[in-house]
Amino acid sequence: MTIGVLSSTLFGDMFGTAAMRAAFGELGLLARCAEVEAALARAQARVGIVPAAAAAAISQAAAAIIEQPASLDRARLKRETETVGYPILPLVRQLAERAGEAGRWVHWGATTQDIMDTAAVLQIRAGLALIEQDLTAARGHLAELARKYRDTPMAGRTHLQHALPVTFGYKAAVWLYALDRHADRLREVRPRVLLVQFGGAAGTLASLGDGERSLKTRAELARELGLGDPPITWHVVRDGIAETVQVLALLAGSLGKIAFDIMLMSATEFGEAAEPFIEGRGSSSTMPQKRNPISCELILAAAKVLRQQAGLVLDAVVTDFERATGPWHVEWVALPEAFGFAAGALHQARFMLGGLIVDPGRMAKNLAMTHGLIVAEAVMMGLAPHTGRNEAHDLVYDACRVAIETDRPLLDVLLEIPAVADPLGPEKLASLTDPANYLGAAPAMVDRLLAGR
Repeated sequence: MTIGVLSSTLFGDMFGTAAMRAAFGELGLLARCAEVEAALARAQARVGIVPAAAAAAISQAAAAIIEQPASLDRARLKRETETVGYPILPLVRQLAERAGEAGRWVHWGATTQDIMDTAAVLQIRAGLALIEQDLTAARGHLAELARKYRDTPMAGRTHLQHALPVTFGYKAAVWLYALDRHADRLREVRPRVLLVQFGGAAGTLASLGDGERSLKTRAELARELGLGDPPITWHVVRDGIAETVQVLALLAGSLGKIAFDIMLMSATEFGEAAEPFIEGRGSSSTMPQKRNPISCELILAAAKVLRQQAGLVLDAVVTDFERATGPWHVEWVALPEAFGFAAGALHQARFMLGGLIVDPGRMAKNLAMTHGLIVAEAVMMGLAPHTGRNEAHDLVYDACRVAIETDRPLLDVLLEIPAVADPLGPEKLASLTDPANYLGAAPAMVDRLLAGR
C-alpha cells in the first residue's frame, strides 16, 4: 500500500515516470549502494589496501545485488535498518555474507554517509540524464511551434486584458527561451554535484592511515564511478544537492508558466489552443461536453510541490559540525520526490506540446474582438510626430473611450476626429488599426532564438 502519488498504482504515471521511479526507488538506492561498495573495494585493491582477490569477490557479490536488488533479504534489511537507523550496515552484512571470506574487506574505512551520499550522486546522474532527455524533446516541440506559427497573430494579454498583438510563434519562443536556460543549468550543475563522497567517520579519512594513500583511494573511487574527485570532504556541505533541487524547481516553474498559459488559452471564452485529443481524456463524470486540461493541471501541481521541496532541501544545507543531527534525513525525502515530480511534469509537457492543438482562426477572431482597440498604441505613435506624444495619447485615449461606449470600430471613430484624420488620412489609419501590422520585432526575435537549431 502506498501513501505518496509517485509510487501510487493509480497516480504514479500521471505525476511521475517509471524510469525515474527505477532510478530513485528503494531498489535503485540499494543497487547504487552496492555499486559504491564494490567500486570502493576495487579502488582500495589498486592502492594496496584490499587484496585483489577480495575485491573481485566483493564485486561479484555486489554485481548480483545490482542486477537483482530484490534478491536481498528485504525483511531482514527492513528490520535491521529500523534498529540501526540507516540501511548501509544491514546491506553491508548481506553483501559480506555473499562475498564469503572476502566479506571482511567490505566497507573498509568507510562510513554510512560515504556510501549513501555517493549512491545519491549516482542517482542524481541517472536522474539528470532522464530529465535532459525529456527536456530536449519538449524544447524540440516548442521550436517547431515557434517556427510554424512565427507569423500567426494573436492578442497579447497583460493583466488578463488585451495589450498588444503578438504571434503565437513568439509566445512559444518565449517559453522555449526559458527551457533553453534550464538546459544550460543542467549542464552547469553537473561538475558541482557529481562528486564522489568518501571521508570516513569525521571526513578526515584517518582510518586509512597517511594522507597520500587515503586521498589516492578517493581518487581511484571517483575514477571507478566516473565521478569528480573533490579537494575536500563535502559531507556537511550540502549546497550541491540543494542546487540540483533548485534547478528542478526552476524548471518546473517554467513548465508551470507554459501550462498556465495553455490552460487559459483552452478556456471556452478563448478557445485558442487545446491539449492533444485522446478519447475520454479529461472527461467529466457528469458533463459530457467537458474536456479538461489534465496535463496542464498535473504540471501546475508538480510546480507547486517542487517549490516546497526546494525550500525543504535548503534546510538540509544548515548542518551541525562534522555530522548532521537530522538535516541530512530531509534530503532522503526532498531529493527523490523532486526528481520524481520534475520527471512527471516534463513527461506531461512533452506529451502536451508534441500534440498541441492550435486554432489560428480563433486567435484572429479574439484579436479582432475589440475592433482595433488593441493597436491604439500604433495610432498614437503614428500620430505623435504630428501632434507631440502627449497630445496624441489624449486624442487616441478619448477615441478609445468613444469606441468602447458606442461599440464601434476604433477606425470609424478616428476618422471623425479632424485632429487625427487630417494628418494621417484614411489609408494610413486603416493600416495603423490593423493588428497584423503591429507585431514589432516578434517574428525577428523568433528567428534569432531558432537560429542554428
